[in-house]
Amino acid sequence: MPCDGRALHARPSSGGRSRVMGQSREQERAGPCYIHPGKTSHHDEYDDLESSPSVHGDKSSFGVPCSTPDPNAVSIADLDEYARRQWEGVLGYMVGTSGPGVRETVSLSRGVKQLLQAGHLVEIHHGRVDITQDGFAFVLQDVNTQVWQIIILYVESAKALQVNDVEVLSFIFLLSSLELGQSYEKRHLTPDQLRALADLTDFGIIYQHAPASEADRFYPTRLATTLTSDSSALSNTMSSSLSAQTNAATGEPGSGFIIIETNYRLYAYTSSPLQISLIALFTTLKYRFPNLVTGKITRQSIRRAVEMGITADQIISYLSTHAHPQMRKEGAVKSTSNTAGIPRSVLPPTVVDQIRLWQLERDRIKATPGFLFKEFASLAEYEGPCRYAEEIGVLVWKSDRKRMFFVTRYEQIVSYLKSRSA
Repeated sequence: MPCDGRALHARPSSGGRSRVMGQSREQERAGPCYIHPGKTSHHDEYDDLESSPSVHGDKSSFGVPCSTPDPNAVSIADLDEYARRQWEGVLGYMVGTSGPGVRETVSLSRGVKQLLQAGHLVEIHHGRVDITQDGFAFVLQDVNTQVWQIIILYVESAKALQVNDVEVLSFIFLLSSLELGQSYEKRHLTPDQLRALADLTDFGIIYQHAPASEADRFYPTRLATTLTSDSSALSNTMSSSLSAQTNAATGEPGSGFIIIETNYRLYAYTSSPLQISLIALFTTLKYRFPNLVTGKITRQSIRRAVEMGITADQIISYLSTHAHPQMRKEGAVKSTSNTAGIPRSVLPPTVVDQIRLWQLERDRIKATPGFLFKEFASLAEYEGPCRYAEEIGVLVWKSDRKRMFFVTRYEQIVSYLKSRSA
């Protein structure tokens, strides 16, 4: 961690050697290397970056550790809990944990909600938040991938927020080089950096004492410090809460928690509001106990999910990923007796097939926008333009008996009819 105010330098030292990703040993021996999004510059190649206020080693330095102790010290465990709570709050907003019987524990800012909507992760219908197909796929990803997707959305929306996108991107990359548990000064930050700091605080990527606008320091959480590292540490930490909520029922650390029977009854051994809300997207819930939720997958519940843009494959993938160890055990036994050598799903085949069939029911009818030509005086008058529409590839449907046809474009057909009548 830099301590001399030059927060961006990766200086070789006699102790633990700090290296920039992609920097060779020869470059490292030659001198300091500077970080810039998309490139690693050496010596005289960093002139453009050095002029940026976010990378100067002077009073505009970013990443200067606070020299005074925090009277309200924050531990790493506190930062992890804050990041988990905020991030689960974002996911909970997407899947609707504020529904009946579920209490919303995190208040999200208007900017966070607008960013999720701009990224097509949620849609607002009559004041109700509905998750989209992209949003459901987002929720199923690991936490590190989710954080990167949100950051990309934020950078793409920087101009709409009237902040410098290059400076925001540099700011985000530099956050990943900071030390977890260390507080950093805010007084050297530019207005754009302060705006990004406030927005990232809402996502749990940054922690600030409340009220954030009056805080003189900030703490990067594990969501920030693991951006450019292996995601396993982050995933394990962020999933610890869920594991704790499911272990009491399953008895196995980090295990799945869903059991589904051939009669479509579902049992979820969890008390996580996020997981319960996810299951409720495609299941009709019946009963809820301290560590157990029961329900049934029905035609109506699947159609409701499909109408929101969630696919059958996504539902099946979620159920398979979170299948209870007992289901996996039974699936393994059945797969060993499978002489055909076909990989067997941990889910009952009847359930998998029926979920796909229920989706196909909705997909049987496909709407095609276009134009209908009808009321031709004679069969000969009808056949000419109909044949011409087929030749130019715009014909969708025709009925010789009713003397009518349907096309996707009408301009050329109208021109053809005018040329015949001239």
